[in-house]
Amino acid sequence: MSAPVQITLSINGEPITATVAPRMMLVDFLREVAALTGTHLGCAHGVCGACTVRLDGASVRSCLMLAVQAEGTEIETIEGLADSGAEADLLDAFHRHNAVQCGYCSSGMLVSAAELLAQGGVPDRATIRDHISGNYCRCTGYQSIVDAVEEVARTRAGKAGAGA
Repeated sequence: MSAPVQITLSINGEPITATVAPRMMLVDFLREVAALTGTHLGCAHGVCGACTVRLDGASVRSCLMLAVQAEGTEIETIEGLADSGAEADLLDAFHRHNAVQCGYCSSGMLVSAAELLAQGGVPDRATIRDHISGNYCRCTGYQSIVDAVEEVARTRAGKAGAGA
C-alpha cells in the first residue's frame, strides 16, 4: 500500500491542505475531507455527470480524477456557485421551472449549465441539450432544465443589451 500524500489546493476560493491516500478520488476528497457534499457520486465511471465540478475553470468529472491530481488547482463546487451569488439567477430559474425534482443530478447539471452560460450569448435549445447531454437526469425529462437555462441566457443577454 502506498504512503499517504499531502496535497494543497483551493476549493471555492479557500485553500486546503490535507493528507490523502494516493488513490482517493477527487469526489471522495470533496465529500469526505472537505465536507462539501453537494457534489454527488452517481455512476463512478464519468458517465452520469452528478460529480461535475470546475477545475481551473473547466468542467471535470471528479469521479475520474484522483485527489492528488488536483494538487495546486482551483476547484469550484456547487457550494461555491451558490455561495458566490453569481449564479443566483440560474439557481432561481431551476427552482421556478421545477428542474430540480429529486436533486441528485442538480449539482452537476448546474455546474454544466453555468459553464455554457459563461460563454455568453443565447444558445439555441439544441445547443443547450447538447451541452448538458453528459449529465443524466431521470426525473425531469430535461425539458424543464432546458427551459431554465434558455430563460437565464435570454435574460442575461437582455440585460447586457440594455446596458450597451
